This record gives sequence, C-alpha cells and structure tokens, in this order.
Amino acid sequence: MIDSFKTQVKYESRELMIKRVNVNGFKIFPFKNKREFLDYIKSGHLDNILVALNAEKIIRPHQSLRKLVNCNIGYPDGVGAVYALRRKGIKADKIAGSEFWLDIIQEFNSDKTFYFVGSRKEVIEQTVDKLKEEFRGIKIAGFRDGYYEESEYPALLNDIQQKRPDIVFVALGSPKQEYVMKEMQERHKALYMGLGGSFDVYTRHVQRAPKFWIDNHLEWAYRLFKQPKRIFRQAHLLKFVYLLLMKRL
Repeated sequence: MIDSFKTQVKYESRELMIKRVNVNGFKIFPFKNKREFLDYIKSGHLDNILVALNAEKIIRPHQSLRKLVNCNIGYPDGVGAVYALRRKGIKADKIAGSEFWLDIIQEFNSDKTFYFVGSRKEVIEQTVDKLKEEFRGIKIAGFRDGYYEESEYPALLNDIQQKRPDIVFVALGSPKQEYVMKEMQERHKALYMGLGGSFDVYTRHVQRAPKFWIDNHLEWAYRLFKQPKRIFRQAHLLKFVYLLLMKRL
C-alpha cells in the first residue's frame, strides 16, 4: 500500500515525487540513493527524526514506534526493508545509517552545528577527535556518552535546548534512541538521527562486515557469526521472511 503523503524535491534539476510505502504499518521513504535522501533533507526537512528500518524493527509490534516513524522519516537501512519494498514493486536503495551520518556531516559541515550522544565515554571522545581530523572546521556544539543516570537525563535535554545544535546524532540502541530523540525534538527542533552502534564502528572498536558480506547482503550473517548471542534477536528474521513470502507485510 502506498501512502497518500507526497512531497516534491529538487534532484538533478528535476522534480521528484516521493511516496511513502506502507510495510507492516511502517511508512517508509524508498530513497533511490543517498544523494536523493540528502536532497530531500535539504529541501525543508531539517526538523525531522531519521529512523533506520530493518527487518527486526519492522516485524516487532511497537505501536508507539510506528507512530513516531510515520510522523518523521523512516528509511530502508537493512536489506529486509529493501526486499519488502521490492515485493511491492518499489525499487529503493539500502542506505546504511552507519555510513550515511558521515554523508550528512560532509553535506552540512560548512554551515551547521552538531551534537553527539551515545556509546562509552572513551568512544564518544575518540569519535569527536576523529571527526575534527576528518572534517576541518566542524562545529561541535556538544557531546556526551550514553551511560548516564536517569537523574542526569534532564541536564542533557537542557544542554541541547540551550546550545541549539542544528543536527543531533544519538547512538543509544533501538528503540530507546528513537524515544529519546522524540523527547529532544519536543524541547529543541533539529534534525535527529539514530545511530545504534555507529560510533563504535567509526572508531574501530567494533569491526563492520567486510565488503564481500555487505555487497552480497549478508551483513546480518556476519554480525551473527561475530556475536552468536544475537541469534535470539535474529529469530525475528524467520517470521519476517515467512510474512514476506506470503505477501503479508
């Protein structure tokens, strides 16, 4: 089912109509590539939450998460989401959030400010140091690790509200990071993006799958091989595949 929501964006001097596609209640933007996604953000959507959608997230019955995604920008981060879109006759590219956040920084580095939340103290500090090396002149409004006490959370919200960054990256794991970004968005309008474990990958504390596994859509299998305990989480994939084959998504 294709949602009636439409928008026009300028892309390569053409106007494109982007229609969200309903997959198990999640309305997904089927961006054809990262360039189209960036142009969509630039066209007047710098006050949204970007939510990465994969098979595991789509199959879980989080009604509150569906509502959050459908009010913002859900995009196909996993191959499962891409296949679900293709089963509906929609071609879309897999846009890995672990890479795309760096494309966002590259795109907006000249005139936007950034704020980073998540991971361990050591990792977030190394992330900031590496970003300063790779993106000369980057304007970092603030950062902090993701291991804060509940009593410290209001201070984090206040800090973001006071420093008013343009773009905020939150790496707390899903769905926690989505709900945190929603609360942040209520306090300060900005572009928010959930990153899961991307800071750990960026600083090489966690190794991402080799190119062969990524190119052949087997990144999920590589992660399972490296972290066998993920088997309990990835059991949801069997249900996803069944519903996909039965055309019930």
